[in-house]
Amino acid sequence: IQPPEKPLQAEEWNRLKESFQSPELFEEVMFNNMIRCNSPIDVAKSLLTHVAKSNGDIAYNLLVKYLALCVQQHQTSEIRDVYDIMKSRFKMLESGAYNLFIRGLSNSDQWRMALTLLEEVKKLMIPSRTNYESCITAASRHQEMNLAFELYHEMLAKDLVPTLDVLQALFVFSRGMEGAELQKELFGILLYLRENQIYPHKTLMRNIKLWFESIPGGKWRGHLTNIKDSGQCPVCNHQLENSDLTEEEYSNLRERIIRDVIHGTDTFRKTSPQEFEAFQTFVENRLPFDIVIDGLNVSHIKPRKTQCENLFHAVNCLAKENVRLLVLGRKHMLINSSNWRREIMKEMQNKADFFFAENISEDDAFLLYATLRSGKHCKFVTRDFLRDHKACLSDSLTRHLFRKWQRGHQIVMFSSFFIQQPAFRFDCVVQTTGDTWHIPYKDTFEEKYSYRVPRKWLCLQQKR
Repeated sequence: IQPPEKPLQAEEWNRLKESFQSPELFEEVMFNNMIRCNSPIDVAKSLLTHVAKSNGDIAYNLLVKYLALCVQQHQTSEIRDVYDIMKSRFKMLESGAYNLFIRGLSNSDQWRMALTLLEEVKKLMIPSRTNYESCITAASRHQEMNLAFELYHEMLAKDLVPTLDVLQALFVFSRGMEGAELQKELFGILLYLRENQIYPHKTLMRNIKLWFESIPGGKWRGHLTNIKDSGQCPVCNHQLENSDLTEEEYSNLRERIIRDVIHGTDTFRKTSPQEFEAFQTFVENRLPFDIVIDGLNVSHIKPRKTQCENLFHAVNCLAKENVRLLVLGRKHMLINSSNWRREIMKEMQNKADFFFAENISEDDAFLLYATLRSGKHCKFVTRDFLRDHKACLSDSLTRHLFRKWQRGHQIVMFSSFFIQQPAFRFDCVVQTTGDTWHIPYKDTFEEKYSYRVPRKWLCLQQKR
């Protein structure tokens, strides 16, 4: 049903409702359509008034729908009125209503009230990422950067991952502002990108560049460039960080992963201690491997091929002379079926060592253990990000080493069977020497393929 273009009288609303096939859903459907068509507020208000007169009150869900329309149209005084009505009528509001109130008010001159509502939400639940980001953006827009960063740190402490949009707002609204503390905070965001291997998109990168160049008396200059294969920046001639871990870094990382991730809490939820012990013995007797393959993960790479054909292709691609392969499989692969043909499985077992885990086991811990025990040269093949394991590592230095090791050792297969070997001798991550910053960026934001390393860089140099 098309919403009316002007407010209606009670009998007109009644006539419309009677002609509707499910009269009991009329108001709800009508409000949904008003939101979709962005109907004038006075039309929506006339329906609310009609409902209040007919029923004696207005249901919670209809008020929330009316609120959504007010937020959509930046109707600040209406948002305030709905808040007063809902607070007086309902003991508690749920997160959806709070999201709308905070979003609507933070975009208005009443933005401080959004902060009050954020405090209210904290007493009831953990505020959502959008609650925080609405308030951070509002504070930034009004140049209250201390407040914005206080909320930003609070958000990180609650393990909420900021969107690139909110990070961009912090750079945009800090432009041209003085203060060593503010600079430190913004450098902190760049280090956050480094630690979490996040590559900014072009728009964020441009705003980072503009912020640097706007620092009063900072004398920063930014240039877009491509780093040479040797790792040297053609703009400032600076040599980027090496992608290899030192022996000491490698052994520290290996100990930490074996202690925190493999023997920590998260492995044995999906595998039994006995199975893992058997796997360790299996690996120790056959060390070292050159490449460890997550068999199940790779077997799904091309949907039109059977799983064993996919895995067979991967093993053939990687089985060069004297390369020792370990494939992590599952016991169901040993049962002859259309997906797992026995003769192909036999042929693969001539080219690689196989370990078959229980069908309910989690492969990641096996993959990490075998790769790290084999030594610094050993690579691994999976299309997974291994994000969960990074989260188990308690300090940021180890997390950084884990990501660095992952960037240098993970081979990713795509459906075209292109194998991405880490080609760079330099580490593709945000880095600084104090008077230079090098920031890798992508043309567009892509959450999905963050193992595809960007080729484009922003070089920032401080001229003394």
